[in-house]
Amino acid sequence: MTDRRSLPTPDGLVGERIDVALARLLGVSRTRAADLVSAGLVEVDGQQAAKSHRLSAGEWLQVELPDPPAATPPEPVPGLVTLYEDQDMIAVDKPVGVAAHPSPGWEGPTVIGGLRAAGVAVADVGAAERQGIVHRLDVGTSGVMVVAKSAVGYSDLKRQFKERTVTKTYHALIQGHPDPTEGTISAPIGRHPSHDYRFAVVSNGKPSITHYRTLEAFRYATLLEVRLETGRTHQIRVHMSAMRHPCAGDLTYGADPALAERLGLHRQWLHAIRLEVQQPTTGEPVVLESSYPPDLAEALQRLAD
Repeated sequence: MTDRRSLPTPDGLVGERIDVALARLLGVSRTRAADLVSAGLVEVDGQQAAKSHRLSAGEWLQVELPDPPAATPPEPVPGLVTLYEDQDMIAVDKPVGVAAHPSPGWEGPTVIGGLRAAGVAVADVGAAERQGIVHRLDVGTSGVMVVAKSAVGYSDLKRQFKERTVTKTYHALIQGHPDPTEGTISAPIGRHPSHDYRFAVVSNGKPSITHYRTLEAFRYATLLEVRLETGRTHQIRVHMSAMRHPCAGDLTYGADPALAERLGLHRQWLHAIRLEVQQPTTGEPVVLESSYPPDLAEALQRLAD
């Protein structure tokens, strides 16, 4: 049965966008709240709500929450290679085209689904669709990703990421040549003001810090080593785009389609090459590394030729 709810606008949410307010009121993700609005399942004082609507005092929200879809059996994920495993965590080499976990609107493979299909018991902690997830990589980003297997692992790994004791190293091929060739980008990131699917450097965003240094310069592009001090969604992609040096192949953030075609890229050239964490029970350092997948290696070869 569909769950229908009527909710008054609390004083503390007056002026907020409707998706932000619904996320707070219903305890769901902002993406899920936005999906409900887009599907026409949210009304404000009897009128279908627009995604850009900001709440006013005295308004009432009517929300239809459809029944969750029946759970589907997890399916194996080709190319999902285990890099490390113990009783508390497992690290995988995530292929491109694989999401970290199930989400509304995503019907493709996921890391969680692949692990469960392989018989790996992930931690039953966290939101139902994100159990075991302590950090994420974009669907179009490949490389090292760690998942918690135990409650202890989940709690401690979340702490490590929150306290920024994890060392996250990426390689990124960006268009052009950055000046200076080594530096730090400190610029707040939040939702793009006019495109919900994108993020941007905005004054009211969350503090975001990216360190980079040049590894190799090519005629049209530069290979960078990037270290993240924070872990915002699309952080490297947004910061590089803000510098006017988007990741090669990243058409969402302004990359040149002609260069992407020349390099044979169908996604952003971005790879999580190294992750350094502490084993949750013993505190011993664990260093996890991943090699370039074929599409990224091929793009570099084309640049060098």
